[in-house]
Amino acid sequence: MLEWIQTHQQMIYIVILMIFVGIEVIGRVPSVLHTPLMSGANAIHGVVIIGAIIVMGQAEDGNYLAIILGFLAVVLGTLNVVGGFVVTDRMLEMFKKKK
Repeated sequence: MLEWIQTHQQMIYIVILMIFVGIEVIGRVPSVLHTPLMSGANAIHGVVIIGAIIVMGQAEDGNYLAIILGFLAVVLGTLNVVGGFVVTDRMLEMFKKKK
């Protein structure tokens, strides 16, 4: 485990820095904008779906863990993308003029 940490030390530092930067950026967004920003950001999870499909396609025969995790990632990523678009649609409906 320590060997792995030493090998990937720079990536670990980058991930930790990204976490702090993300918290700082999100903390400065007004609360009125949180829902539209998050619904749009959920659509980016299409990358997760593509990555999961690639992992499942590259999995060796008998590697059921990779297939199950890939399938789970596809399902959850799809739910996140669809949910993001549903929230965005509902937000846009709020701004339409009523008849």
